[in-house]
Amino acid sequence: MSDDVAALLLALATENAELRQQLASAQDMLMETAIDAGHLHARIEAVQAERDAWRDEAERLRTRNIRTG
Repeated sequence: MSDDVAALLLALATENAELRQQLASAQDMLMETAIDAGHLHARIEAVQAERDAWRDEAERLRTRNIRTG
């Protein structure tokens, strides 16, 4: 094997290792983002449930005030 071919193979192996590391980092960030998105989704659902409960309570009070007013 000539020195040029060996150097090319070494360069390709090095680039491959660097790309694999970048891919692993990107996958880690993607997982973290997915977990954060799941937490945000759960929080949004909780806030919407609270909003709905407050809305129901306001409607109940409005209806009661109309009857007693």
